[in-house]
This record gives sequence, structure tokens and C-alpha cells, in this order.
Amino acid sequence: MGDGTMLGAIVAEAAGRYGDTALYVAPDGGTLSYGELHRVSDEVAAGLSAAGVRAGDVVALLLPSGAAYAVAYVAAAKIGAVTAGVNDKLSPPERRRCLEIARPALVIASGELAGSTEMGSVHDGAGVVEVDPDGPPAGTLAALRTSGAVVPAPPDDPDRAVAVVFTSGTTGDPKGAVFCERQLDAISVADGGRRWGNGGRGLASTSFAHLGYMTKLFQALRGGGTSFLMARWSAGEALAMVARHRITTLGGIPTQVALMLAHESFETTDVSSVKAIALGGGPATASLVRAARERFGVPVVVRYTCTEAGVGVGTNVDDPPEDAEVSVGRARPGVTLTIRDDSDVVLPDGETGQVCLASAAVMARYHHDPDATTAVLTADGAVKTGDLGYVDERGRLHLVGRSKEMYVRGGYNVFPLEVENVLSDHPAVAHVAVAPRPDPVMGEIGVAVVVVRAGAPAPTLEDLRAHGRGRLAAYKLPEALLLTDELPRTAMEKIDRRLLGQMVTDHW
Repeated sequence: MGDGTMLGAIVAEAAGRYGDTALYVAPDGGTLSYGELHRVSDEVAAGLSAAGVRAGDVVALLLPSGAAYAVAYVAAAKIGAVTAGVNDKLSPPERRRCLEIARPALVIASGELAGSTEMGSVHDGAGVVEVDPDGPPAGTLAALRTSGAVVPAPPDDPDRAVAVVFTSGTTGDPKGAVFCERQLDAISVADGGRRWGNGGRGLASTSFAHLGYMTKLFQALRGGGTSFLMARWSAGEALAMVARHRITTLGGIPTQVALMLAHESFETTDVSSVKAIALGGGPATASLVRAARERFGVPVVVRYTCTEAGVGVGTNVDDPPEDAEVSVGRARPGVTLTIRDDSDVVLPDGETGQVCLASAAVMARYHHDPDATTAVLTADGAVKTGDLGYVDERGRLHLVGRSKEMYVRGGYNVFPLEVENVLSDHPAVAHVAVAPRPDPVMGEIGVAVVVVRAGAPAPTLEDLRAHGRGRLAAYKLPEALLLTDELPRTAMEKIDRRLLGQMVTDHW
């Protein structure tokens, strides 16, 4: 089977190499080994075939992150079916929209979700299989298993679709990015060059429906490491698990690391096993990168991409520490990074425009949406990320915000992310987001929405403005302040800009 770029082939080789090594460890201590993943996914693949699922059909997963999700994903791939992961933390309308886009032949859902109202949006002829995702990992998906069965592997086809990964949809309806064998192999090459071994111990801290899991499972299996699952993520439990399980690598969204650093138990927790921290899935402020590096005492790298691009830019552990503070790094191997204007003309270094990414990892298409596919790609095949930024003289990408988040104050463009990066350094600020509100004179002004750091006095508006002077132009400084207990976030823990704007509107 060539180099074994097909997920089923990788699972089989990983089973031979790592056997009884735990791939996943459940909160109750139950394990799913590499060998069990291979055996059980064979049995589920046979069950999917018996249920009428064929190559090219979509299997939608409404499951929490865990063994059942992993087994179902691998099983579908083994028969040439396509997995569409629907984040179980989405709201019912959001899940419904994902299912409408996916048009699945079969939905595998936890008991709670299997009977939910959005199942009515599944098109005629599709089945719904209810499973218990909380049972012993090695006994997962019993309702679909055919004991001892093995199904024939489909022929090699680099253009066979494997996964549909939904965009977050924070500025509109979600879209389903389709990744084929070809793109997933390219991501493996970028992440580890298809090498085997060197896997460590990590926390499964983000949804399996996310780009990070769906497209990086190939290389994670090659690594031979162990992931510890969490029933529900919390900073205190994450820290306890780092100490208890001697976690070697922390990877996740910046919000999670920020909450761990702010937790009361951090100073008394043994985090000496951690060797590196990788931040992605959202912007990391300079203050957070510095704090994580200093308090964990390890290198911190940052990653930036978008769902459609698969692979983007980042920093490396041997880069100067400041790179991860002031930028999101350089284009990763095989990636072409360009900054373009509204006419898709490539801009020179130092000029701000839309960030565009091109590589062999770029999605094949949006699922059932050719018009949107055409709209998101440049004429030469680069993904328009929707993010604005510039490349400095050292090749580092600096983000200034999203084009749709920009507001205009008195004729000047203001990008919230740029302001947030500066305000986040204030000693009384735990978290901050900036949103505009209408102003009769300036058109729009910036509102700083702030979560106060525990034990610190609440900052005043003038405190924040004074902190930002000298680093921000006067028109970028906030002109109103709203204190809150927490910032609104999406199911992927990103700032929910729509709800943030609503908070500001409701307050004024």
C-alpha cells in the first residue's frame, strides 16, 4: 500500500509497532490501545458496511472527544467513507446546520444527541445510531460491531475524501472543508515527515471535530504517544493531570493555557514533566507567551492557519523567543505565504493586506458548495484566510485582525486584535476583547470588554488608555470600558465576536 498514507494502513502499522501501548486513556482509567483501535475499527467498519454505508458516503459523528469518536473515524476511512465531525458542544441550530451541509448517510450520536431535534434535518434515508460514548474504551461502539470481521480495504486513491471539517461559522454559516488522502498526507509531511516514534504524553484538550484532530491523526498515530482524555476541560483538572500523568507536551488554544496560569493551584503543581507548549487555534498575546515560557520554564511555539489551509505558519523551539511574542512565525515547509490587496495583488513586505496561504495541504473543496470554494481561493489556488496582517523584514507574519472585525473611527481603520494585544499586558487585565459601538461624532469608537485579574483592582478606562499610549495611535485607544466576569466564547473557545458586539449593544 505504498507508504501507507491511507488512514487504515497507518492504523494497521501503528498496531504492529505499538500493540498494547495506550493510545487513549479515559477519565476513569480505561484505555484504548493501538492494537485495539485497529481490531475494533475493523469490526465497526464491517458494521458500517452492513448498515449500508458505502465508499464516498458521509458518516456524521455527534460524539464527545474520545475512543468512540476515534474508532468511528478510522472505521469509516477503512471502507472509504467520509467522516464529518460535528462538535457536540455546538448549539442545536449550529449542529442542525452542520448536518444539513454534511448530508450524511449515517449519523453516529451519543444517547443525549441521538434524540435531539436537529436529527429531523438529516435527509431522507439516513440512519441514526445511538451509542454510549462513556463505556469502556475497548468496548466502544458495540451497536455497530461485527465480531472478528475484516472488510476489504478500498484501492489506493489520493483524491478519496476522508474528512469534512467544519469552519467555526462565527461570521456566518459554517462550511465543510473537505480533506482527501492527498491533503492529509501533506499535513503529515509538514508535521513530522511521516516519521515514526517520538510520541509523548499529552492532554486531549480540544474537540476531536476540530481541524487539529481530524487532519493530524495520521501523524499522531505514527508518533506512538498516549493522550489522556478529559470529561470536561477545566484548568484545575488539567494541571492535576499534568502532574499525575507526567504530561510532556501541552498543546491547545491560548485560552486554556491562560486559565492554567491563572489557576490558584499552578504554583503548587509539579509541571516539570512538560517539555514544550504549542499554542494554536486562536491568537496568543505577547504577555501570555512570555508568562507561559517563564512559569513553565519551557519553549513556547505558536501556530497559525485556518481550517481551509490545513497548514500555515509557526515558530520553532529553536527560534528566538521574541518571535512567538511579536508574530505567529514564518511559513512552514511547503507553504507559500502571501499578503494581498482586495484585487488579489501580492503586496511587498511591510504592507498590510489579507493573509493568503498555499500548499499541498489546502482543502480539496467545500462540501457541496462550489461557489464558496471559488470565492475563498485566489486564481493561483491560495486560500484567502480573511485575516489581515503583514510580513516583516525577517519573514515573520504579524496579524492585525480579521477584515470583518475592523471598525472605522473618524475615518481611521482600527483592528481589535492589535489593541487587545497591547491591553492584555496591563497587570489588572486577565482577558480583554475590543468591540465597536456607534458614536454620533466618530462613527464608531472602541469598547474594551475586560475580565479583571483575580486579586487586582479593577482598571479604569484612563488606566487602560495610559497603558496603551506610546504603543498605539490615539485613535486606536478604547473610549469606553465594560467589565464582565467572562468573555463570550464559541464552542472552540474563540472569542464570539457576534455575542461580544451584542453585549456592548445591550449595555449602551
